[in-house]
Amino acid sequence: MTVLVVTGTSTGVGKTVATAALAVRAGDPVTVVKPVQTGVGDGSLGDAEVVHALTGCAVEEWARLDEPLAPDTAARRAGVPIPGVAEHAERVRALAERRETVIVEGAGGLLVRLDTDGGTLLDLASELAGSVDVQVVVVVAAGLGTLNHTELTVGALRARGLEPSGLVVGAWPAEPGLAERCNLEDLPRVTGVPLLAVIPEGAGSLPTEAFRAAAPNWFREVS
Repeated sequence: MTVLVVTGTSTGVGKTVATAALAVRAGDPVTVVKPVQTGVGDGSLGDAEVVHALTGCAVEEWARLDEPLAPDTAARRAGVPIPGVAEHAERVRALAERRETVIVEGAGGLLVRLDTDGGTLLDLASELAGSVDVQVVVVVAAGLGTLNHTELTVGALRARGLEPSGLVVGAWPAEPGLAERCNLEDLPRVTGVPLLAVIPEGAGSLPTEAFRAAAPNWFREVS
């Protein structure tokens, strides 16, 4: 059993679509978990619902908050309790005993607080690493600034003894500029982490069957 933890270098880098592509690549049986979903007060779909729409795979969402804020801030403002990281870890472990692969999608970046006690996705990954096979994938932007953001995220993981298994460019533009083209080579060079996949911009708008058919082609052979 494998637990794949998906984090981003920031919000808006294509983490949810990357999670869906990773779910397709993993094959069945796979379950995608969103521990805490925020920003759905306007009736918009949560990330787990988007993943299900793109892939048809099993998904679970464990807490939902209306405001588009970090989970701890949204929970405090709403005056509601949300599960702590230790509880999330326990549920992931239990789920991993029944499913070959569990994919956990974080909220925003690696150090965004998932609970009101300060627990982060990094804490969740660290806690899980002691009992299950944990692999961490970092979803990154394509353009300027991504090298710095990616190195900071990779450095934080390594400081906890977690070696990222790969990077995914979450939204590759149809007409990449010089920075994007250079970053494609520089990201694995400066981080020492292999580039697993490059996902085209707009992939999240594909219908289910088209997404499932296209997703394997976005992944690269990693030596």
